[in-house]
Amino acid sequence: MKNLSILASFFGAILFTSCNNNDDNMDMTLNVDYPAAYIVNGEDATVTVLKLSTNEVSATIPLMTTGSDMIMWPHHISSHQNHLAIGVPGMDLSAGHSGLNTAGMNGKLVVIDAINGSIVKNINLPLMNHNSIYSPSGNEIWVPQMDEMNSKVLVYDATTNALLNTINVGMMAAELTFSSDGTKAYVANGDDDSITVINASTKAIITTITVGDNPVGAWTGSNNKMYVDNEDGQTISVIDVATNSVDETITLGFMPGIASYNGSKNELWVSDPMAGKVHYWTWDTGMNMWMHGSSLNTGAGAHAIAFTNDGNTAYVTNQTANTVSVVNTVNHTVIKTINVGKKPNGIVIKM
Repeated sequence: MKNLSILASFFGAILFTSCNNNDDNMDMTLNVDYPAAYIVNGEDATVTVLKLSTNEVSATIPLMTTGSDMIMWPHHISSHQNHLAIGVPGMDLSAGHSGLNTAGMNGKLVVIDAINGSIVKNINLPLMNHNSIYSPSGNEIWVPQMDEMNSKVLVYDATTNALLNTINVGMMAAELTFSSDGTKAYVANGDDDSITVINASTKAIITTITVGDNPVGAWTGSNNKMYVDNEDGQTISVIDVATNSVDETITLGFMPGIASYNGSKNELWVSDPMAGKVHYWTWDTGMNMWMHGSSLNTGAGAHAIAFTNDGNTAYVTNQTANTVSVVNTVNHTVIKTINVGKKPNGIVIKM
């Protein structure tokens, strides 16, 4: 991810030079006025744009700049209206999160315009961050800060960039996510084996939930659940949002990449990066638990999973293969493999 490779292709990518200010980049030809998936390529420091109607690469947005503005190893991505927020930890996390040394590592909060690809914000952070995410209202951007002892969550005004709140959480805070109803924020504390639950409105800590070994993220389910991927524990902890308790622990037998809930199909998908697979579980009403269905091969380093609104299609980033798999979720088959940038990681779909 540390080498920026920029290719301009007649058949695919529209490539342009990014600027630090939206107003300085008005001559760009990119105009993403169609449903698209945005894939963060960590090693290239680029964002690939996939046009959903054709499943073709329509653009490649370079992020890397120079000097103090340099953006290296972008990671996860979130969206609000026509803006995309990207977390930039500044190091390669593709092999997992165990044994991280964050001393001296600074992160970045980067926001790009989803339509023309220009960089709107490029904010230096005191510590490295796993992600940057818009609050449910879109008025704030929440940024976890990874530290061995004193992790924090920084809450910024999405318009003025003013720092509104600093919230102390657990050790080695990784991903921050919100419940589907938007009332709670969840922070995965990797070294504490816990999840900090925060009131999204008041910013007060509600509780801390013990989960498995080395949690990375509490991934949002539309069924009022959060699905925690515990890397070293090789489990998924299922949290009930209403009760703030762990309902079920799913034993995987592999290190999870990400857990993603498909509400339309009532399936739980978990990526298996070491085997280059995605596994899925189905809900057994009689036994009141998740049952393993099967798995499908996607690509080496299978990681992030994003579903279309109807739940019929999934997009899987394969970090080591430098590809994205397009999956038909009805019959669980890969229908297309798309070459993207180096070490694709986070993905978000905008309709």
